Amino acid sequence: MVAITIKDVAALAGVSVATASRVLSGNPATSPDSRARVVAAVTELDYRPNAQARALRSTRSDSIGLLVSDVRNPFFADLAHTVEQAALAAGYVTLLGNANERKEQQDRYLDTLISRRVDGIIVAPLGDGSGSIRSLITREIPTVFVDRTVDGLDIPSVTTDSEAGIRQAVEHLAAAGHTRIGYISGPQATSTGRDRFAAFTRAIAGTGLSQDPELVYFGDYQAASGSAGVHALLQLRRPPTALLAADSLMAVGAIAILHKLGRRIGADIALIAFDDIEWFALLNPALSVISHSVEEMGRIAVDMLLQVIDGAKPESVVLPSELIVRASSSTPTSPASGPSLRTN
Repeated sequence: MVAITIKDVAALAGVSVATASRVLSGNPATSPDSRARVVAAVTELDYRPNAQARALRSTRSDSIGLLVSDVRNPFFADLAHTVEQAALAAGYVTLLGNANERKEQQDRYLDTLISRRVDGIIVAPLGDGSGSIRSLITREIPTVFVDRTVDGLDIPSVTTDSEAGIRQAVEHLAAAGHTRIGYISGPQATSTGRDRFAAFTRAIAGTGLSQDPELVYFGDYQAASGSAGVHALLQLRRPPTALLAADSLMAVGAIAILHKLGRRIGADIALIAFDDIEWFALLNPALSVISHSVEEMGRIAVDMLLQVIDGAKPESVVLPSELIVRASSSTPTSPASGPSLRTN
């Protein structure tokens, strides 16, 4: 017999999981109509909340923890805003921590969130799952991974499939005539760093471009490594004519050093960034990006965490990515050339 979950109740009632959770927990921030529909769905489905989860809710704090990898990263700033708003709508306040891309800082924040007895934690994990990440599992604290995962840990997650977007970016640059594409990679200690590098390697092989290992610089998802990566790649005997930065913050560092060196983006060198930050479209030239929805990721992460708090085990979600072509990856001879892709 398939267990009925709060997600089933929400679907039958025609409300969000957050609303169903508020109704079942007695939160007054719900309309009479919503309460009536949820109660009717509970009766029809004979829904019985997980006993252990119900016991935990009796001492709940009405707070969740969110631990991001680097609060200075525009992607994680947007994620934090989305999570905070979605959680607040569900009756929870959010305690925010910043790991600063350091495992020891991650562990300190997770230990603090555990001691504050938050009802659940959303985390973009670093490392191999040891330390305080392991404590979340052994203590059975409701947890959802966001953006990143840890190999071997069976934790619900919401992540992005980088393959399509990176393949589109490489094909776009190849069609524009670039044969040497420099890649500023994220750290291989993170799942996103490994996955995006693997996707880039496959895309380069698939287009028959140079697989010179010197064209890859391994950064750390921080702006300084984006600048360092550009500097190192442009010092090569045969430097790249195009660059792909594996996240927004390293792209910011790349833009800064290119301006300092007097290299005209979109004319002297092409540049594409992973992550579509709102103000990237306002640059001159506007920055081509590999886009994935941070708003959708944040909303889904909160929805999943509410299900875990209720005792359910939701399926992990993988969101798509796509290339958005703007002026930074055009060339003087073939503007915005390449496959037919989204532009704005």
